[in-house]
Amino acid sequence: MTITDVGPQPSSFDLEAATTGNTNYRTVAWTGRYLQVTLMSIPVGESIGLEMHPDTDQFLRLDAGQGRAQMGPAADQLTFEQEVTDGWCVLIPAGTWHDVTNTGREPMRLYAVYAPVHHAPGKVQPTAEDAERDENAGTDEPPTWSVQPANVDPDRHAG
Repeated sequence: MTITDVGPQPSSFDLEAATTGNTNYRTVAWTGRYLQVTLMSIPVGESIGLEMHPDTDQFLRLDAGQGRAQMGPAADQLTFEQEVTDGWCVLIPAGTWHDVTNTGREPMRLYAVYAPVHHAPGKVQPTAEDAERDENAGTDEPPTWSVQPANVDPDRHAG
């Protein structure tokens, strides 16, 4: 299934089929003015990466695989831990350090809903390394037409 991010226009697609069929680390599926939907595939033994978004709430839902969700107030204080599998969601408040690690034997497939918008519309990043490179190069920024908080603090990543 091919997904085309049409920006803040009405859209509809089979989210579960798109999520389970996605083989990229991250594929931006839809970008609105206030929120965004991305599809993710996390290889066995890897994770989304320990991070914290000061101004972004996230909703994650697993559609395939299994993992361990960890969250907390600091990178070295992940006080919340939950095993998750197909059908589970992970709700991440802004300002919370979080990571989801694939603990299964197959790629973990999930989608994320960000509010506000967090990535460039239609961005496809085959690997976590590609995502990091895009972030460092400034080529994965929200569009100017999205509504962003007045005082945006930068995201933080562990390591």
